[in-house]
Formats: sequence, structure tokens, C-alpha cells
Amino acid sequence: MKAILAVIRPEKFRDVKDGLHNEGVHMMTVLDVRGCGQQKGYTKEYRGVIEEVKLHRKVMLLIAVNKSFVEKAIKTIVRSARTGKIGDGKIFVLPLEDCIRISSGETGVGAIGGSSDELRKLKQMAIIEI
Repeated sequence: MKAILAVIRPEKFRDVKDGLHNEGVHMMTVLDVRGCGQQKGYTKEYRGVIEEVKLHRKVMLLIAVNKSFVEKAIKTIVRSARTGKIGDGKIFVLPLEDCIRISSGETGVGAIGGSSDELRKLKQMAIIEI
């Protein structure tokens, strides 16, 4: 199991979400965030005062996936979010120690949900009930 954190441009969110949905990744948490990297800041005028804005609006996706979905999720995010300009974002892939579904208490691969190779194998071995 892995946790994928993707920080992308807000205007690319719909493309990324649709692309992930087409690849079978339906569950995600979406956060509006602010940040900066190579994009640095810009200036704007507000009520006659010029201000330097150092943090840009971004969207952060938090996606928990089973092992068989990691590569296709990453490729889909990159393909859907890329404009080729500085500020397209970053993807972080982290090990996910466990996942617990609060409503049922189910843990591990089954708690992430969806359909994956890992989940099918566990169901075939009768470790997880359908």
C-alpha cells in the first residue's frame, strides 16, 4: 500500500481527476493549499498597494492505493497535470503502513477499497470476505 500526495495546478484538477477515474482510481481526498517552489513569487496591486505574493494556490490530492495501482496513478497524474512550465507541481509517494475503514473496522488492502490484484488474491485465498 502506498500514499500518493500530488500537488498540482488548480486548473488541472479536473483533468487529473478524470484521468484517475478512467484508470480505476476513484477514491481521493482533495485539499486547497498554498505553496511555492521554483515558481517563486509575483507582485500584484491591492487597493493601491503593491504586494509580493510568495505562495501560489495549488490543489493537493491524497490518494491511498494498493501496490498494483501505484505506477498507473503516477503516470496518469503526470500526463494529466503537465503543462511543461515551472509550477506544474510535485508527486510524493510514501509507504502506507496501514489503512482502517472506520465504518467497518476493516484494515489493510481491503480497507483501501476498489479492485486490485492484491485484493483479488486475498479474496481467492478466503482471507477477506466479499
